[in-house]
Amino acid sequence: MGLNKELDGFLVVALEQAVAAPYCSLLLADAGARVIKLERPEGDFCRNYDRAADGQSTWFGWLNRGKQSVVVDYAKDEDAALLRALIAKADVFLHNLSPNALARNGFSAQDLRALNPRLINLQITGYGTEGEAAEMKAYDFLVQAESGLCAVTGTAEHPARVGVSICDIATGLTGFSAILRALLQRSRTGVGVDLEISMFDVLADWMNMPLLAHRYWPAKPERMGLTHSLLSPYGAYSCKGGDQILIAIQNNREWTDFCAEVLQRPELGPDPRFVDNAARVANRDAVDAEIDRVFSTLTREAVADKLQAARIAWSRLSSLEDLSQHPFLRKAEAMFGGSVIELVDLPVKTDGPRPVMVPQLGQHTRAVRQEFLS
Repeated sequence: MGLNKELDGFLVVALEQAVAAPYCSLLLADAGARVIKLERPEGDFCRNYDRAADGQSTWFGWLNRGKQSVVVDYAKDEDAALLRALIAKADVFLHNLSPNALARNGFSAQDLRALNPRLINLQITGYGTEGEAAEMKAYDFLVQAESGLCAVTGTAEHPARVGVSICDIATGLTGFSAILRALLQRSRTGVGVDLEISMFDVLADWMNMPLLAHRYWPAKPERMGLTHSLLSPYGAYSCKGGDQILIAIQNNREWTDFCAEVLQRPELGPDPRFVDNAARVANRDAVDAEIDRVFSTLTREAVADKLQAARIAWSRLSSLEDLSQHPFLRKAEAMFGGSVIELVDLPVKTDGPRPVMVPQLGQHTRAVRQEFLS
């Protein structure tokens, strides 16, 4: 028996937009929760990121499978009444509006708690809810830069952003785990909890490794493209013909095996210049020269065979086309209007079918109003 609709019967109300909160509620919907997505009259602006699915947004399709769409303008009395009715019956209220936007309209944490003492109330912000942090607008790229991630990403000459919305996705995952923890706590106490997660806090936590190196290690982290600044050998190397292969050696046993079985130079294993990672980082040029001496004489396929036989971690440098056709890739579909969008499947497998339908803007407004306001 595997996972299958373990959150069936739970109601999630998501006043959300863009990526971070929608990714969190996507995971909740995938686990069987009923997710009612509240959208402004013009819709979640993610609906307009692209028009590649017969006029619909593939980006929106990725993030919003299995949800119901209800249009609300909570500044209006009738829609505020609907929001209160939804919150009164919800298990989870998830929102990522500007800090204090809800409070200014009568939906502070205290107001929500009065409506529903069992509510799990999760607010996702950019930098926090108080002081200067609350005034800063936040998008994934900006938080990558503010958190220092861009400072350790890219080449020596040019910092770079990570090529996916890593801050949004990481925040959505963190929110998902926090909600599950809160639901477990509520099962014991019978009382809900107010939670707040900032995108900056999430990325700052993920930056612990380079930050600790900056504070305590002799070798400071630098931007080195496809080479790890704190581990060696750990990067991309050219083979005969110019194809690249990536290797990642994590410990001294792997280094010894690599020298003996791949480089055919067992004496390099105990060499004082290379005896541990700190020594190899300090003598990175010499390490790379020994590797280049062998890899440059072999095709990438031949190097891969040697690495695999020696149980050394390696990979190809895949293009998006390579990933699209990758034999390991698990695929899923989303149905958006009359379009079928092929997606990468979520990583946690379930026994039952996954939600596939993506809602049109306001598709469920009438039905939800009748259900909760009648």
